[in-house]
Amino acid sequence: MMIDGAIREWKKLVWCGGIPVLASRSVAEERPVALSYNGSTHAVMMATPADLEDFGMGFSITEGIVERADQISSIEVIESELGIEVRMWVDADRQKHLVFRRRAIAGPVGCGLCGIESLEQACPAPHRVNSEQTFPARDLLNAVRALPPLQRLNQETRAVHAAAFWSAATGIAEVREDVGRHNALDKLAGTLIQKSVASASGAILLTSRVSVEMVQKTAMIGAPILVAVSAPTTLAIETAEQAGITLVAVAREDGYEVFTHPDRIIFTEGRSVAA
Repeated sequence: MMIDGAIREWKKLVWCGGIPVLASRSVAEERPVALSYNGSTHAVMMATPADLEDFGMGFSITEGIVERADQISSIEVIESELGIEVRMWVDADRQKHLVFRRRAIAGPVGCGLCGIESLEQACPAPHRVNSEQTFPARDLLNAVRALPPLQRLNQETRAVHAAAFWSAATGIAEVREDVGRHNALDKLAGTLIQKSVASASGAILLTSRVSVEMVQKTAMIGAPILVAVSAPTTLAIETAEQAGITLVAVAREDGYEVFTHPDRIIFTEGRSVAA
């Protein structure tokens, strides 16, 4: 994962014990990032300027703009004084699809639904995840425990979210970070797709709360389990149930809560819990 350009040292005044002291702090960069297709801007997100090719690819997949990586012929990252543009070129069929669903997103960090024009667009039927993979309960707990030391950007700034992919075969194979939780997950999706990682064999780990968009994006990635350190919303739970995703949340050092499809988790040796 790249962190060059994602952190800036900032001078500050620390007041503690009644005495002000000059110091500095590592601060996470937040920049406007425009995602454009075939020369037209589709979305503008506030994001951390790292792993932006992954971001462009992952956003394209999780938002349904393309269905496969080979439908994007090229990705180019262009920086200017105003911000950063991720320029992507898609094939003719996807360009036609894009015309019908073009929207512009300009809002706060990771605002996943800005620009949606109808309730039907906001809550589409989720992609169905079909995976018979099972996971020992303790393995998922150990994966959550292993993530914090791998969050390099957050260790420096204490200001960003992380999304990671874990499998029994590889452990935590990929980690992506961003000031926006949706952006972190899109970046993760992008690297998984470009590296042809078998997402159906592992779990997505999140350091954020679980809203419906995070479940929808996980479904597009094709991962059967989503594990988060914070709590889910009602719509996230309902969507995970529909998508066939095992939703694990409120993950702590000593355990977690399972909200949907617990049959994928083996709580004792050789046993799982029926849904």
